[in-house]
Amino acid sequence: MEMPIVNECDATDCAYNQHQACHALAITVGEPANPRCDTFTTATSPAGDPGAVGHVGACKMSDCGHNVNLECQAPGITVGYQENIVDCLTYAPA
Repeated sequence: MEMPIVNECDATDCAYNQHQACHALAITVGEPANPRCDTFTTATSPAGDPGAVGHVGACKMSDCGHNVNLECQAPGITVGYQENIVDCLTYAPA
């Protein structure tokens, strides 16, 4: 199984985001109420590997149509704001 890539991230205030690209090696998505990017964090300096493209390491949204055994099966995801929360915008209720 290959981890899906983060195709785009609009959370430009995240420490892992550089030019709308995620540079965390793997993000975690989900909490009981919504498909929040649990890896989102702010910091005074950039985080992650600038040469790496972010991937989805785990997804806790078991009700998503892309989720099989808490692993994302989408070919790639988009992360962005839903109101004031940084969410997986690829989330699709099953």
